[in-house]
Amino acid sequence: MPSRTALVAAFAAIYLIWGSTYLAIRVAVETMPPFLMASIRFLLAGGLLLTVLRLRGAVWPTLHQWRANAIIGTFLLLGGNGSVAWAVQYVPSGITALVIGIGPLFIVLTEWAWPGGTRPTGITLAALLLGFAGVTWLAAPWETGRSDSLHLGGIAAILLGCVSWGIGSIYSRHAKHGAEPFLASALQMLGGGVALLVMALVHGDLGRLEIAAISLSSWGAFGYLIGAGSLVGFSTYVWLLKHSTPARAATYAYVNPIVAVILGWLILDETITPRTVVAAIVIVVAVAIITTEKARPARPRTA
Repeated sequence: MPSRTALVAAFAAIYLIWGSTYLAIRVAVETMPPFLMASIRFLLAGGLLLTVLRLRGAVWPTLHQWRANAIIGTFLLLGGNGSVAWAVQYVPSGITALVIGIGPLFIVLTEWAWPGGTRPTGITLAALLLGFAGVTWLAAPWETGRSDSLHLGGIAAILLGCVSWGIGSIYSRHAKHGAEPFLASALQMLGGGVALLVMALVHGDLGRLEIAAISLSSWGAFGYLIGAGSLVGFSTYVWLLKHSTPARAATYAYVNPIVAVILGWLILDETITPRTVVAAIVIVVAVAIITTEKARPARPRTA
């Protein structure tokens, strides 16, 4: 088992780094087609990581390892990340991160539904519902007529991404492919990158690509997404799925919004309303409860 220091460092990485990637994605897609940007990001990061691992003596992945991790990568990166890359064109980065606060609910419920999965404790479920209430209050779908109402298509894409991310996360935890976490991370980024490339072709991203029109800030954000977001953040998340519970690994989605909202306000002048503040407080309380709650042993599901 990893040390407590390693676990704390890993959680700090996904909390802070991934909290900043929403802003970076928003800046990158200002002048880059969303799915193509995400595809190249993960293909470069995955290829670099696999090369480093091979130079350090890692064996070449088996066909089963490629296949299993490509499936995981498709759910996590095409479904989860690709939907966000598209949605932030219409939804502020901080709000995007706050809506993704619903993600842990799907992860825990998917784990519960999985054969032999762990049933969440009552306290964990209550905390998840509390976090969901905070996200619902933020999105306020019952107020779509107000002048500052959110783009419903963007919100729907984010929620679909949450479902896909939950499925990929739990499948990753249970898939018996034998690859070490960092090798699995490289394969998932490569597999997800290929799936994103197919989506980019379907979406017409290649036809919209104008390299000369890409801004310097978009290039900088793109580089940050490859280095910090993918090589460090995504690899750390894959490692945590093997060494922590799904509920605790999923708490990044409750902390990231706070980081994203602050950065969006500081850098992009995104508005922070009283509703945003209330939702953020509720979300922080929810994550505090989840991270301090000890998981119970797995119990069989009842019909």
